[in-house]
Amino acid sequence: MNNSSLRSADSATHLKVVIVSLFAAIMVVGVGILAKPNFSDGTSTFAQRFDASGPVIRAGRATPTIAAGEAGTIR
Repeated sequence: MNNSSLRSADSATHLKVVIVSLFAAIMVVGVGILAKPNFSDGTSTFAQRFDASGPVIRAGRATPTIAAGEAGTIR
């Protein structure tokens, strides 16, 4: 029984790899579900907690500032 490579491993080793990876995936999903934040003000989702509100601030026009002796940089 040569289990040093996944290509040459027997079916029992392949089954073990599948079971371990399935268990790890279920654990990751479980931790992700349990890590859902519960805020003290009753909101439980990110969209409810961090909803954008207020005035929209827009950027104005850029004004080039070049000193008298310098060459302008074009970007």
